[in-house]
Amino acid sequence: MVVLAASICTKGGKAVISRQFRDMSRTRIDALLASFPKLIPANTQHTSVETAEVRYVYQLLEDLYIVLITNKASNILQDIETLHLFARVVSDMCRSADQREIAKNSFELLGAFDEIVSLGYREQVNLMQVRSILEMESHEEKIQEIIARNKEAEAKEELKRRAKQLEMQRREQQRRAASASSGPGSGSYLGGGVSGYSPVPQRFDVPSSPARTASPVSSSLRAPAFKGSGMKLGSKKTKQAELLDALGGSAILSEDMSVPNTPAASTPEPSIMKDARSSLPTVTPENIHITTKENISLSLSREGGLESLELKGDMNLHVSEPSLSRIKLSLVPAPSAFGPELQFKQHPNVGKFSANKERIIALKDSSRGFPVNQSLAVLKWRYSGKDESYVPLSINCWPTPSNDGTCDVNIEYELENENVSLYDLVISIPLPTGSYPTVASHSGEWQLNPSSHHLDWSTSLINAEDRSGSLEFSINGSDVNAFFPVRVSFVGSGNTVGVRVASVSRADSGENVVFSEDASFTTDNYLVV
Repeated sequence: MVVLAASICTKGGKAVISRQFRDMSRTRIDALLASFPKLIPANTQHTSVETAEVRYVYQLLEDLYIVLITNKASNILQDIETLHLFARVVSDMCRSADQREIAKNSFELLGAFDEIVSLGYREQVNLMQVRSILEMESHEEKIQEIIARNKEAEAKEELKRRAKQLEMQRREQQRRAASASSGPGSGSYLGGGVSGYSPVPQRFDVPSSPARTASPVSSSLRAPAFKGSGMKLGSKKTKQAELLDALGGSAILSEDMSVPNTPAASTPEPSIMKDARSSLPTVTPENIHITTKENISLSLSREGGLESLELKGDMNLHVSEPSLSRIKLSLVPAPSAFGPELQFKQHPNVGKFSANKERIIALKDSSRGFPVNQSLAVLKWRYSGKDESYVPLSINCWPTPSNDGTCDVNIEYELENENVSLYDLVISIPLPTGSYPTVASHSGEWQLNPSSHHLDWSTSLINAEDRSGSLEFSINGSDVNAFFPVRVSFVGSGNTVGVRVASVSRADSGENVVFSEDASFTTDNYLVV
């Protein structure tokens, strides 16, 4: 068979789109399509019509015709099969068969036509293969884009850190110059910085770099200043420094970089310090402030169930008003009856705490008060066991190998404890070496971690209103063990055992007082193995 052209035209013969597979002029195609409606016999069921030169194989699409123009020697059965494939492709890619929708998707349709017919001959493809070819993405390009974005972000952070360090050094130089110009022998009538014009003496009176070697302080005394933990020039460049150079960061370097760092410059940089609270809402402390922290480590089985769980928590009380030191704390009722595996331990000066009965925290001696302006750990608890009721978030990872050497992976999470909210959830799934995923559907956001070759799936907030999510992807490889262990990290508001303060009252009168509470918990090792 030889297909000369594939076209979609109106019932009047006007072309909407047309793809020529052999050398034919536009005038020739327009003439053939203009004569096509006149050749269609009335009241017949035929799907082809011939002229002395070509054959038209056509099918009605609502108010349009899809037409294959072939030579007369072409196999009519193969032509009809090819026509049906063209029609299915158009119906699959366009929501409706009208001129506006066809014109909107013209580029994609012409690309699909080229996948079906090449140089006039039919390719051995079906609808699913055409769809897969059109949707194909370059995983290598995605990886490079992710790496480039990460490098750009690292370089920006490095630029900010360098700029801050240079500013600190500049201020230190100004301070030293101001103190030097205000000493004996200074001829500046500005007073060497007393009047607030310290940058002026620095600009005109500070000696140049050769003059600094003539300082009365001996070089042996100045040498140790260059051995501090500050930035050292001439050392081996780090990756961040190379990135800085690539972005033109060398333009901000100056002679100030060789000045010894001050002790303030050796303190940890805020830009590389991790905020332990992440996105947790901030709590404004009252005169009575309770802080509850909990840490959880667990291993979930990929087959279902809990393999091990350990959690530790503590409650700290801070009283900033002496008149409110004599108080007692009433906790909310226990969500369930706790077994002996969950152990509570109170401060020696605090009365015996009963987890399943009266949940009161108060001093043994009611005439005494809690320490003022001092944080006191009034209660601690610990659990180690396999009780699944303490699991805040369940993870189900289900890899399914296919016969073509690929693997379909479905992973989902669900909040099990409605009394907590989880922030900044990251589920990290290891991937087979050298393979990259094709994500079919997902909630939240996902990205590839090129350093560990993991797929990091993240969600900003999980609570009782939005408690579940899922991710589905396919990847080359059939070893299901390559996708484990799955690592999970998040920061939670509340705690898993329900140790929350219901009210705070005075120990003598029982009058309720205002308090604030900051309850959070974090993960240490949260795995699916």
